[in-house]
Amino acid sequence: MQIKILGCSGGIGGDMRTTSILVDDDVLIDAGTGVGDLLLDALLKIDHIFVTHSHLDHIVSIPLLLDTVMSLRREPVTVHATHEVINILKQHVFNWLIWPNFNLIPDPAAPFLKYNEISVGNGVQIGGKIITAMPANHVIPAVGYQIDNGINSLVFTGDTMGSAAFWHDINQINNLKVLIIETAFSNVEAELARLSKHLCPATLATELAHLQSKPLIYITHLKPGEDATIMQEIAANPQTQHCTALQQQQIFNL
Repeated sequence: MQIKILGCSGGIGGDMRTTSILVDDDVLIDAGTGVGDLLLDALLKIDHIFVTHSHLDHIVSIPLLLDTVMSLRREPVTVHATHEVINILKQHVFNWLIWPNFNLIPDPAAPFLKYNEISVGNGVQIGGKIITAMPANHVIPAVGYQIDNGINSLVFTGDTMGSAAFWHDINQINNLKVLIIETAFSNVEAELARLSKHLCPATLATELAHLQSKPLIYITHLKPGEDATIMQEIAANPQTQHCTALQQQQIFNL
């Protein structure tokens, strides 16, 4: 199983891309601006998109991806998301005002876009991997994901300030090799992090104290301009100094 980071920044500018993870060549976890760097042949191979939540930096490429590939594919692209996220996509994106409703065209019986409603703890098997929604605690309905090939697992928290339910579930995983966890703000902006339900280095340390295994830990969603400060604060804390900044185009072979 190969997992490639297409985007992991909390913003754009220069070579920064927002959150998107390519699993093998057929699955996306979120569809931020990093998807736009893929060539057409790679876009055509994407059959499934798992969405953590509906904030724009995580879904912005879904409409353009569908518009690009729809006439070149025989099968629809399936978006996997919670009931709440699917409703938001239907009401506020694929509503004919922002973008065409690809769930109805070219024919409701054979659309370009299909939805698969999932819930926390619900695993979807695709090829040799199982992708399972995990609890998240954000300002809107959100989940994280475990990607498991039966040998190794990678967990991506999505946007979250952490929760007891998440740590309970992750501590049940006996083959966890990689944890990708967000830390969007520096400690100076701890109050903003709290209000927006993101982590800062201080709360990251508090949350990681609940982790019972020892996977490699990578930090994602750093805000542009604060990234160096955030990582310095993380490195200065003995509880988090083993954490590494996630890099765009980084590849995990699990």
